[in-house]
Amino acid sequence: MIKYIAATDTLPLRSKVLRKDAPLEQCVFPADEVEGGFHLGYFAGTSLVCIATFYPEDCAEQGVGGFRLRGMATDPAFMGKGYGAELIKFAINKLRSVNASYIWCDARSLAVGFYKKLGFEFISEEFEVTGIGPHFKMIKIIQ
Repeated sequence: MIKYIAATDTLPLRSKVLRKDAPLEQCVFPADEVEGGFHLGYFAGTSLVCIATFYPEDCAEQGVGGFRLRGMATDPAFMGKGYGAELIKFAINKLRSVNASYIWCDARSLAVGFYKKLGFEFISEEFEVTGIGPHFKMIKIIQ
């Protein structure tokens, strides 16, 4: 089941999956509380097993109406069950309702296949995020 969640609810999975068990305060994003942004969680029973954060931010050279996807993480024990794809599809429906033009992200190179299956396309060459690893900018037009 997908629910809107608070930014603080995302921190344990961000730490576990994205930041190598860093302290929770190191997993807060500057845009976590930006106006128009939201956080989604996929619950398997009562367990929060997949998260993502979305907020209005245009991507350079892609025009206006952009929303950025950030901090997507799935508990490794629940990967491959389609929860992440369901979460993205839910978010895209929400973004259509607010007339967003596109969604974009800095996708970890290891996750590129996941995003490509959902219709995202490359808009950059591979680049390195210091301390995290290789990424690509990817975009999906939603209007």
